[in-house]
Amino acid sequence: MKAYVLEGINQLEYKEIDVPSLSAGYVLVEVRAAGICNSDIARVFTTGTYHFPTIPGHEFSGKVVEAFDVSGTPWIGKRVGVFPLIPCQICASCQEQSYEMCSNYNYLGSRCDGGFAEYVAVPVWNLIELPEGVSYQEAAMLEPASVALHAVRRLVMDDVSSVALFGLGTIGIIIAQWLHIYGVKTVITTGHSDKHGEIMKQVASDTYIYLDASSDEKKSIVDEVLHLTNEIGVDAVLDCVATSESLIDALACVKTGGQIVVVGNPKGDIEIDKNSYWKILRKQIRLTGTWNSSFTHSEKDDWNTVLKENANGNLHLKELITHELDFEQLHHGLAIMKNKSEYRNKVMICKKDE
Repeated sequence: MKAYVLEGINQLEYKEIDVPSLSAGYVLVEVRAAGICNSDIARVFTTGTYHFPTIPGHEFSGKVVEAFDVSGTPWIGKRVGVFPLIPCQICASCQEQSYEMCSNYNYLGSRCDGGFAEYVAVPVWNLIELPEGVSYQEAAMLEPASVALHAVRRLVMDDVSSVALFGLGTIGIIIAQWLHIYGVKTVITTGHSDKHGEIMKQVASDTYIYLDASSDEKKSIVDEVLHLTNEIGVDAVLDCVATSESLIDALACVKTGGQIVVVGNPKGDIEIDKNSYWKILRKQIRLTGTWNSSFTHSEKDDWNTVLKENANGNLHLKELITHELDFEQLHHGLAIMKNKSEYRNKVMICKKDE
């Protein structure tokens, strides 16, 4: 089979390798669509994966073509999405079904081979069957959509009617949609491109206010948020930017007794000044983190909720795909993401229908 094998940092080779062999309880998934995540850019070009060689890619969907020692559901021929985190099923978090916080997990695309390949070996436990009408491209976005939902579910939603959302990448725009689904009346979003605003018009309601964080002519984001909230501040902030500046801004524009959820992965150390730290104390801010998504095979877990809301038309995913490339064009897709040479939201590689 053909696969993109990361032999070392900045050494991604498109080559012929053996089809994965299956262990008991595993299936072979023929990949039909795979999204490029910002974390893939870091893994390929700067940080590497946990070992070499590795096939990256954790946002993918496909069809089951083979199974080994799998009982229960006859999976062969099923269209599936794939939860990329493989929990140990033993640790304390796993015993509580908080699999996203497993202390000894494996992970498709970073710790073991992932979706930038024709075929992937996947534990049957990690599969979710796709209903009719959900495309492979939409299914490849189940992972970021579930991460976005998991972040919103970290909020205590009682009396949350206004939210500031920093950062409008793929997860940020999906978070904005979840806030609307949960009935938040006002969402003030920030981004660095007016193209973000154009996508928001397609997927969001008129309750959204878009602020261009790149404009030097406007007031600071904090000033704008305070102005729009009569100097009170918003009930909650979700920070998808993950810089010292974004956290300091969040502390400044959240109201007394408000909430902050830190969502983004930091690229460096996060430092705040003493006056900002005082705001956490004196405003009694509830500051919480979020990690990955819940996948428990229940109707209310993040992944099943995403499927339900996408199927009923409340959650828009395909509109966020700005680039749909052939499987052979992954290097081009990575260059678009890395060089920021053109506007992009979700860049995806897809296998052509036969």
